[in-house]
Amino acid sequence: MLIHLSRADALALAFDIMTHAGARPEVAGMIADCLVRAECDGVLSHGLSRLPDHVASIRAHWADPAALPDIVQVRPGLLRADGGNGFTPVAASMARNRLTEMARQEGLAALCVRNTHHLGALWCDIEPLAEEGLVAASFVHSRPRMAPYGAKKALIGTNAMAFAFPDGRGGAITFDQASSVLSVGDVRRHAREGRPLPPAAGLTREGSPTTAADDIMNGGPLLPFGGHKGASIALMVEIMAAAMTGAAFGFEDHSSRYPGAASSNAGLFLLVMDPAITSGNDATERFMHLIAHLHSDPDIRLPGERRHANRAHAMQNGITIEEDLANILFSLRP
Repeated sequence: MLIHLSRADALALAFDIMTHAGARPEVAGMIADCLVRAECDGVLSHGLSRLPDHVASIRAHWADPAALPDIVQVRPGLLRADGGNGFTPVAASMARNRLTEMARQEGLAALCVRNTHHLGALWCDIEPLAEEGLVAASFVHSRPRMAPYGAKKALIGTNAMAFAFPDGRGGAITFDQASSVLSVGDVRRHAREGRPLPPAAGLTREGSPTTAADDIMNGGPLLPFGGHKGASIALMVEIMAAAMTGAAFGFEDHSSRYPGAASSNAGLFLLVMDPAITSGNDATERFMHLIAHLHSDPDIRLPGERRHANRAHAMQNGITIEEDLANILFSLRP
């Protein structure tokens, strides 16, 4: 059975759950906006199903729902933020206007965030920047959940990266992907729905190949997409999100000391570029020219295009969520 919600109802539900868990209103609003955006876009693995994870980390006293980041400009094009053990999208959202101004002035600007928890979609942090005509990339790491190429145990996170650029019409072309074959959220959906994983997606705790989602949920490591290529990307993300920001490496995570914690205290590196400055020409025309070339094949689907179609439908018609998830969410509401 499916439960229907309008977008406004979904936002109110997520906001109420976060404030009931202890989040200050501005934090609850930012988290709700990101999760509901993902839900409306059809990215169910990073939508409302992530609300219980936020609450679990808060109840475990692992994440601080009332924290606001301390954001300091340390160079003309560099912001450094300590998240105070709060949630990463709050830092990204609060820094967005300053990052935009700095990128317009300097051509490039970066935000280095540490001591935060990221449980949602990365594109939420950067797509608004691309919609303003900027190009943006972000990197976030996590505690070890993936076995690098050749390994049989989890040594590194499913480290994710996202990239967005303007489409020349006020929108954006955006990709957001983990370095593993599937994200942890996708594995959970497979487990909940009783579906097998794709081949070469993960291993059992003993290191044997498996297509059973429950094996991964019980501690088996995921595997990188593209073998050694995905493992290399995961390593790059670890450097960008941890070493470059001053955050703890994934293997230094100590969430296991907090029973029930669902997140990693980690880092985010966010880079913003003004293509008008970096290229010295009419970048908007260039973006549109590239997109038109790609669309010369009528069967192509560029990153984010399906999400945008889903979003337009949800804005008009609302969303539906599974009854089991609805029951969990309603139980967390005051």
